[in-house]
Amino acid sequence: MSRRVLVLNGPNLGRLGSREPDVYGATSYAGLVRACTALGAELGLAVEVRETNDEGELIRWLHEAADGAIPVVLNPGAFTHYSYGMRDAAAQRTAPLIEVHISNPHAREEFRHNSVVAAVASGTVAGFGIDSYRLALRALAEDIGG
Repeated sequence: MSRRVLVLNGPNLGRLGSREPDVYGATSYAGLVRACTALGAELGLAVEVRETNDEGELIRWLHEAADGAIPVVLNPGAFTHYSYGMRDAAAQRTAPLIEVHISNPHAREEFRHNSVVAAVASGTVAGFGIDSYRLALRALAEDIGG
């Protein structure tokens, strides 16, 4: 039986492929979903990818993960830098949670250098484009025994 994993994406990530391709690459959101689910299947993980522009919805998904002891790959998008509600929801995790970023926030504008979720995450993968998700899924599979 495959272990369930949630890949949760915050604001504007549904616009991948058209949003600043010089920063976020040319892969569309649908391409991201395919890449994550395909790798998940190879690793014995049942990956479900979600995206929202709504902070409250992302918090509810983190509660769902905590209540079900579901591992999470989380790209909070802009919520990374200021959403203490999302941070507090992530802190309630009962399974590994890996923060991911497509770009390297530390190589960008100064306001992006701070992550409120990093301190409560199992780890962070950033700066490898869509491969950041693949690296995070591989780390999760290793951690949970995929």
